Amino acid sequence: MNVDIASLLDQDVYSQRGVFVGRVEDAVLDPENGIVSGLAIRDVNRDLFDKKSGKGIIIPFRWVVAVADIIIIRHPVKNAKKPREID
Repeated sequence: MNVDIASLLDQDVYSQRGVFVGRVEDAVLDPENGIVSGLAIRDVNRDLFDKKSGKGIIIPFRWVVAVADIIIIRHPVKNAKKPREID
């Protein structure tokens, strides 16, 4: 999926089930491969992620299903690998 990094910033993120996940604060880049490897999310939905501290989380870009007026990701499941927290 080819996207302009600027189009990702400040976008609302929802799961495939229509659940609000958060808002994109920044993109995590992989300079070796020239790709976006993750999204830094703020205003995280605490019902979806057991987040106790920090400013947000980083979700892997491979979770992204669609990018348009909003960003849609695969719906997180409890036994999936947890995203990293941002301090």
